[in-house]
Amino acid sequence: MVAGIVILKWNSECSAWPAGQNRGMTDAPPPAEQPRNLLHGVTLEAMVRALEAHYGWDELARRIPIRCFAIDPSVKSSLTFLRKTPWAREKVEGLYLFMLREARRSQRGSVRGFQGGG
Repeated sequence: MVAGIVILKWNSECSAWPAGQNRGMTDAPPPAEQPRNLLHGVTLEAMVRALEAHYGWDELARRIPIRCFAIDPSVKSSLTFLRKTPWAREKVEGLYLFMLREARRSQRGSVRGFQGGG
């Protein structure tokens, strides 16, 4: 240690840093899996596209009354606004989760109805 600076020596025999030393970003552990978090790994763009496909812009603007859904709507303008506006993004995430729950319920209902009808 020289004047408060730690100097690491490269261990050329085993081609590795000394034990216990931080070796940088490449050795970072993989991100923790979040099996219960339905939003994990879903991009904001994927959410907006799925909501638009499911509800359409008019219904989306009715459910979440923001200008980017109501006036000349596009995915690009919506993403620009939602990335800058946390409260609006939370509403979009909430509606996306609601849409997923409703889709799951309707699938379960149709499966139950099919099994009970035979």
